[in-house]
Amino acid sequence: MKWLVTGGAGFIGSAFIRLALGSGWARRVVNLDKLTYAGNLENLAAVQDDPRYRFVHGDICDTRLVERLLEEERPDAIIHFAAESHVDRSILGPEAFIETNVRGTFSLLEAARKAGVARFLHVSTDEVYGSIEEPDEADETWPLRPSSPYSASKAGSDLLALSYWTTFRLPVIVTRASNNYGPYQFPEKLIPLMISNALEEKPLPIYGDGMQVRDWLYVDDHCRAIRAALEHGKPGEIYNIGGARALPNRRVVEMILEILGKPYSLMTQVKDRPGHDRRYAITTEKLAKASGWRPEVPFEEGLERTIRWYRDNPGWVARVKSGEYRKYYEQNYANR
Repeated sequence: MKWLVTGGAGFIGSAFIRLALGSGWARRVVNLDKLTYAGNLENLAAVQDDPRYRFVHGDICDTRLVERLLEEERPDAIIHFAAESHVDRSILGPEAFIETNVRGTFSLLEAARKAGVARFLHVSTDEVYGSIEEPDEADETWPLRPSSPYSASKAGSDLLALSYWTTFRLPVIVTRASNNYGPYQFPEKLIPLMISNALEEKPLPIYGDGMQVRDWLYVDDHCRAIRAALEHGKPGEIYNIGGARALPNRRVVEMILEILGKPYSLMTQVKDRPGHDRRYAITTEKLAKASGWRPEVPFEEGLERTIRWYRDNPGWVARVKSGEYRKYYEQNYANR
């Protein structure tokens, strides 16, 4: 298989490329990435000289570039990770999320339709289901109730992608994953932010009471699930991907502090963000039945791996936290 991966310099996309080439899943991987603040080619240092790998610096909204790339490479599948993906940033500035997540997905779908691509896997999020009351869990038929500009843009791109199967018979598959974590994650999301701040003994900002519940999925498990959906999924179908470990955010932060031997007093309550979903919960039986996939990495083990990686790579953390990230951090948390 030859794959075109969009957003392959980001957290999940780079993990997927490293696994794909390291495990021999694909004979060639082409990575199309705009290299925004969260795109980092350092994440791909292990494969940059691999003859099976090609990096292309470009924007998925550039339809002519995408069409030219599909003509040059003729990939068997497109695996579409590229997205603006942080809820807080979507509240501060929604426009980029609509442009990349909706218009960018449209650009890719149109180019894929014209080129006759055999598989189009659209990577999405469980946030499109919105907050779910206990004890319910969302299956793939659950109503979409996105709460933020980010999740609304993903819900829109999901429906657009699925319409290309219904209307044009472009073989689209949609996956919706729970909260990812692991090495190389940009330190704006909960786990890497708390690890980074704890290592520096800085305050750990907790939104509200910190009892928002999230299901946690180790990034390599997510990548294995994407491969499973690509190989065993049916066009026009949606597949949830979860880690089967739901925890309140506050408990996750406590676990980080316990592993690092830091005091709970570093936790600092800040004003909750607007529209903050209280609980996410999904079922994953559909993908398990279709492919046999199950998450392999228990949360405690994955968290320890992740903390160890951030502790062992302070240079990477320092580089990604400079400049634009620092401006965002101050804007988002200074007045809370």
